[in-house]
Amino acid sequence: MKTRSYSHLIIPFSILIHLIIINGTLFIMTPDTYVIFSSIVFYNVSWLIITHSLNFYPTARREKFMTNIKKMFYLYIIYGLAYFSWFAFSGIQPEYIQYHILIYLIICALLTLYRWIFFMFIRNYRLSGGNYLNVVVIGRDKNLKKIRKVFDNAYFGYRYCGFFDDKPSESPTYLGEIFDCFKYIIDNNVDEVYCTAAKLSKSELQNLINFADNNLIKLKIIPDNKDIFTTAMTVQKYDNIPVLDVRTVPLDADFGRTAKRVFDVVFSSIVILTLLSWLVPLLYVIIKLESPGPLFFRQKRHGLKRQAFNCIKFRSMTCNGDANTKMATKNDMRITRIGKILRKTSIDELPQFFNVFVGDMSVVGPRPHMEQHTTDYEISVDKYLVRHFVKPGITGLAQIKGYRGEIIKPSDILNRIRLDILYVEKWSFLLDFKIILLTVFNAISGEEKAY
Repeated sequence: MKTRSYSHLIIPFSILIHLIIINGTLFIMTPDTYVIFSSIVFYNVSWLIITHSLNFYPTARREKFMTNIKKMFYLYIIYGLAYFSWFAFSGIQPEYIQYHILIYLIICALLTLYRWIFFMFIRNYRLSGGNYLNVVVIGRDKNLKKIRKVFDNAYFGYRYCGFFDDKPSESPTYLGEIFDCFKYIIDNNVDEVYCTAAKLSKSELQNLINFADNNLIKLKIIPDNKDIFTTAMTVQKYDNIPVLDVRTVPLDADFGRTAKRVFDVVFSSIVILTLLSWLVPLLYVIIKLESPGPLFFRQKRHGLKRQAFNCIKFRSMTCNGDANTKMATKNDMRITRIGKILRKTSIDELPQFFNVFVGDMSVVGPRPHMEQHTTDYEISVDKYLVRHFVKPGITGLAQIKGYRGEIIKPSDILNRIRLDILYVEKWSFLLDFKIILLTVFNAISGEEKAY
């Protein structure tokens, strides 16, 4: 006999706890700006509107603490903007704005702590046998082993009963032919049925759909994937037709793309005003004294959608005819004395913040390659052009992992592209911040291939 499920109470309970945390913290720590009717209404209604807009609360059974962590940070940023904008619109003048920043950080910390406790409770509850679902699979193909890995993870709360297939099997989880599934599902309180579309005829599939609908059983269909499924694939609906999007890029979303662009403009503006404003004239004198030629080195490189743009760097070499075809190598005679310092510390890359400001580049992304290399690698390296689904960056995931500079052996470019594609598929603000911090650390400590 199954235990009663209270999963329908999870969302209302979480909303209640979140509002208690917000209202309780504000009431205790800042009653002077909180105990006003309009403020109380605003803090609660804005939270509900923002979480609804982000679709924050609906949780899947396979969700873990880190699954939607990106959405949680979006929520904190947007609600934080709403929280502080209320002071401007309401006319309330807090005595110390720094104190309210601290309060908001405490609220975010408490909300995150609750999220961690919530998922730890769910995990332990399911491991102890609660909140589980009985599942069976109808039709056996190569996907069965893959989906079994999900079912066998006790954290998710599935209880895999076995599979049905018209081809007999000696597997201990083989339950019989497809026709036998109907009685078994009823007799064993099966909650969800997973069927492989390629193994069923249209009539068999329709019978399963009718049976599931008439017996309050959830039916899930595994499409015939032709071995094309990837981690970047999503399902979209065009009217009632499911369409597989083979290459889903997080930065295609309006919010992510806009937020990243705002960050790029703000960050590049700070660097230009506080650093490049005095570094440019200083290096102009130093570079000119050592070798004739311009301060900046401009090179055509490929960026978003393979569009060419002028990538700007401080000139670190003597003027030469190989600059647009030959990468810098170790002990390269073209590199000047000041150029060695600039390249070792990555200072030569700083003018690219002008590229970021005008929108050709981003602070973080796959490094842009010169046109000649793009032409060569798009033919010789599989999936090379996937990196051009996003803007190129001053620094990137491949660079902090050591794959920068000269290509010495084939694995160098293969690993670089692998990490670039991983960044394209897994982009998040948290990942960007991590890359920026590690870039600064590597620049200070020195890198082996920074020459």
